Amino acid sequence: MIVLRVLENVAQPNFQQKMIVLRFLDKLCLDSQTLVDIFINYDCDVNSSNIFERMVNGLLKTAQGVPPGVATTLLPPQEATMKLEAMRCLVAILRSMGDWMNKQLRIPDPYSTKRFEDVENSPEPGNVPMAILNGDEPAEGSDSHSEASNEASDVLTIEQRRAYKLELQEGISLFNRKPKKGIEFLIKANKVGDSPEEIAAFLKNASDLNKTLIGDYLGEREDLSLKVMHAYVDSFDFQGMEFDEAIRAFLQGFRLPGEAQKIDRIMEKFAERYCKCNPKAFTSADTAYVLAYSVIMLNTDSHNPMVKNKMSADDFIRNNRGIDDGKDLPEEYLRSLFERISRNEIKMKEDDLSLHQKQSVNSNRILGLDNILNIVIRKRDEDQHMETSDDLIRHMQEQFKEKARKSKSVYYAATDVVILRFMIEVCWAPMLAAFSVPLDQSDDEVVITLCLEGFRYAIHVTAVMSMKTHRDAFVTSLAKFTSLHSPADIKQKNIYAIKAIVTIADEDGNYLREAWEHILTCVSRFEHLHLLGEGAPPDATFFAFPQDESEKSKQAKSTNLPVLNKKGPGKIQYAAASVMRGSYDGAGIGGNSAGAVTSEQVDNLVSNLNMLEQVGSSEMNRIFTRSQKLNSEAIIDFVKALCKVSMEELRSTSDPRVFSLTKIVEIAHYNMNRIRLVWSSIWHVLSNFFVTIGCSENLSIAIFAMDSLRQLSMKFLEREELANYNFQNEFMKPFVIVMRKSSAVEIRELIIRCVSQMVLSRVNNVKSGWKSMFMVFATAAYDNHKNIVLLAFEIMEKIIRDYFPYITETETTTFTDCVNCLVAFTNSRYNKDISLNAIAFLRFCAAKLAEGDLGSSSKKKEKENGKVSPSSPHKGKDGRQENGELIDKDDHLYFWFPLLAGLSELSFDPRPEIRKNALELLFETLRNHGHLFSLPLWERVFESVLFPIFDYVRHGIDPAGGDSNEEGIVSDMDELDQDAWLYETCTLALQL
Repeated sequence: MIVLRVLENVAQPNFQQKMIVLRFLDKLCLDSQTLVDIFINYDCDVNSSNIFERMVNGLLKTAQGVPPGVATTLLPPQEATMKLEAMRCLVAILRSMGDWMNKQLRIPDPYSTKRFEDVENSPEPGNVPMAILNGDEPAEGSDSHSEASNEASDVLTIEQRRAYKLELQEGISLFNRKPKKGIEFLIKANKVGDSPEEIAAFLKNASDLNKTLIGDYLGEREDLSLKVMHAYVDSFDFQGMEFDEAIRAFLQGFRLPGEAQKIDRIMEKFAERYCKCNPKAFTSADTAYVLAYSVIMLNTDSHNPMVKNKMSADDFIRNNRGIDDGKDLPEEYLRSLFERISRNEIKMKEDDLSLHQKQSVNSNRILGLDNILNIVIRKRDEDQHMETSDDLIRHMQEQFKEKARKSKSVYYAATDVVILRFMIEVCWAPMLAAFSVPLDQSDDEVVITLCLEGFRYAIHVTAVMSMKTHRDAFVTSLAKFTSLHSPADIKQKNIYAIKAIVTIADEDGNYLREAWEHILTCVSRFEHLHLLGEGAPPDATFFAFPQDESEKSKQAKSTNLPVLNKKGPGKIQYAAASVMRGSYDGAGIGGNSAGAVTSEQVDNLVSNLNMLEQVGSSEMNRIFTRSQKLNSEAIIDFVKALCKVSMEELRSTSDPRVFSLTKIVEIAHYNMNRIRLVWSSIWHVLSNFFVTIGCSENLSIAIFAMDSLRQLSMKFLEREELANYNFQNEFMKPFVIVMRKSSAVEIRELIIRCVSQMVLSRVNNVKSGWKSMFMVFATAAYDNHKNIVLLAFEIMEKIIRDYFPYITETETTTFTDCVNCLVAFTNSRYNKDISLNAIAFLRFCAAKLAEGDLGSSSKKKEKENGKVSPSSPHKGKDGRQENGELIDKDDHLYFWFPLLAGLSELSFDPRPEIRKNALELLFETLRNHGHLFSLPLWERVFESVLFPIFDYVRHGIDPAGGDSNEEGIVSDMDELDQDAWLYETCTLALQL
């Protein structure tokens, strides 16, 4: 406590004392276990002072220096030394917290040169078994220290203790403002019982209560307050005590209120209690009551400097004549009482300490006079200081003795890392202020280094402990100090901050989670400025949003801005404007247009951009190359953050950037070899991102995104996919979604060509990916542009002719996807030949299906092994099935029905030739292969394939009598000449 009082004295400290205290705290903070134990045993103890919290706040005040406008005796060099030492202590606290956390969690020290060494075999006592870290109780020990450790490792116990103390402090704070509401709050919070005796015990024993407000509360005449006051007084035992000693003991816990009626009620009860404890002292309680008033008046008269004429002993005796039931008290008794009061003032112990603090603050405000009188009064001040220090020491000793009497003290040894969460809650805000202000205002390299170390340790601890708000507060502040959002103001300290950001990304990447977004934003801004410094053309040169001719002429200059090499006059000015007046003034990370800037600003900017060369691009790129080292959760957070940053870059309609988009492709390559479960989660994020960018109104950006997706797909298709897996299909779904949503013909054509390239170059590895490919072609079949339809069918034709065996080699279900795609092309209105060729390919598919030529490769293997896959529609020659007949009724419906239903729908096509070919193929299939059908399939054929063909005839005869649900048929009949259909198609169907 003495150390803390010296530490908290900011305005008028003794330099030597303060430095001794700071050096002591510096050594104390290096002992991580002791630091955590102090927090548990004091800050989490209701009966103890918040030593850790006061230490941090005291160091903060010292690090910030003397407040403006407050006089101080410190010389500027002394103040600077103290501020630096205080900051070292704060950094040491965070370092120790990090070291202790690393030991408990067995995390390699990220700041050590041996960071990759295994620390599990470390002999440090902080390395507890993993069972304890996972919340399991350790085995009971035989000694008290083991029991203390067991209790301290109980997370719930620590949390309850800390929460209890915080809520109690909240109630005390409320009491010190409004006593009645404070008591009500404490009762509701179960911190104080609702009986008068319990409330009185709380007022008597609780620390930090305002003594004046206690007196006001006890003097109230309301029922509860009055009962509490009676219980409070009755809790004292005055037996055998002199009257003045009893008053001293009674007034130690509160200060008498200023209202006479309140004093009267309190002193009346005191007199009653004293007489009850000492029945022979006075004739009645009235005597004690009057004498108590006389003693209080004497105390005020003797020790109040405002009273000029002091009361004498004779005056005191005269004032108390006849108070003992008409008789006088013994003169010797009154004279002895007078002498004791005159020599020793009745006062609370806190009055001495508070008086000394006020005197120390106010005594030297007039510095000129103080310097003149310094020689004369130095000896007196030193004597007074020594006397006060002795009083303070005695006060501390009494507190320790009192605590030892009241409680069975147990020293807890901290072992559970959850304790750090409570410590961070206490110290994060002071730490952030202590590091941010000097980093912003100072250019001293030692100060800057300390501040950045503090940021690194703080981010490490808060990130590992998953404290999002606190972690993000430090990360965003550090990102701000890079000044990358305002490059014209970059200084050397900002370069150090950039390097610190890179180091944090490298060492704590597994724990940054959402904070990755702030770090990757810095990387994006750095790369933008770095390219400007090298004179590279901006991305907007290639990806600018198309505009009207008039707007293009206006921005012809602005799109060629950022070139800082000496290639011509004026270009440096444009480049300077692009970074000084653009989105770097806010939170954006795109480029911007130019404006007029002065030559001084240009020179300053060029100098600043040259400073960025101290941070090489290779260091920034290492953030992405090392992404493959991140754990399974961290890589997903990293990808999400990178996608957000990329979206921010691409948001600008005039000057988009694709830096992060290219990095997305890179990190996808780096992490493609992760286990499928992790890669699936990564791709879920990337898939949504590519869909959004692929549908962008900026055609150049959309094309770039789709081409990037093609590169990834080609890379991914190099890996073989096992049977019954669906990841290729999931990987290629962005092509399908963009194909359906994009309004740009160029994008849809690019997607078809991308899929074509995959088929031509990776057909051997395509498995479940066929499904997405056929969905792309089916979407193209309904496209409004003829060229899209023709291109898609050209590729589809090549697949059927050259690669049909690959379609069903592993997944027989892709056969149905192929059929559905061909049915889509039969409905094409742009080219009759496409529809006729599609029908011909359906005939080919029917023949293959009848032959049982699906999954031939796997079927041959099954025959060779004498086994048949239970999921295969074709059984081996085991006596149950021959000639490719399907015995599973679900297989019948799954493979045959889509083909037959598609042909049935074509019977209502407006084109006679298409209707004729479709009907011929339908009935030809039923005649030639119907013997292979199961009974459930035949029932379905009549119900959903054949009857709908003639359903329109029934409608034509009795429109009100039909209840067909075939909306597609009705819509097609609207386009069709009804008579032509009845006399041509219907007749043909009856003939077939």
